[in-house]
Amino acid sequence: MINDLTSVAVVISDAKKSTEWYTKVLGFKVVSNDDHWVTVAPQNSNTTIHLCQGPDLEPGNTGILLKTQNVDETYSELSKKGVQFTKPPRDDGWGKYAMFKDPDGNEFWLMT
Repeated sequence: MINDLTSVAVVISDAKKSTEWYTKVLGFKVVSNDDHWVTVAPQNSNTTIHLCQGPDLEPGNTGILLKTQNVDETYSELSKKGVQFTKPPRDDGWGKYAMFKDPDGNEFWLMT
């Protein structure tokens, strides 16, 4: 089952500029910095902000990533409860994930 809120994506125009602002102005720490995947967080937080450089998130994508111990098991459990998945479990080389939507069409990421 889902056990944590891992990150929330925020669309930004310049990753370097935004990283500097979040760290120097707000005092956040850089959690990861791998090209597209730049995350920052308050010093004592496990929840990160994904600085997502680009014009906009994909339609319906909330940018909210929920954590689970096992994507396949959680996918199976939620599917049995009628949750509609927009992407079944898959691994694109940077981690296993699936995507589902709520009754209003808002999409959430589910990842290990």
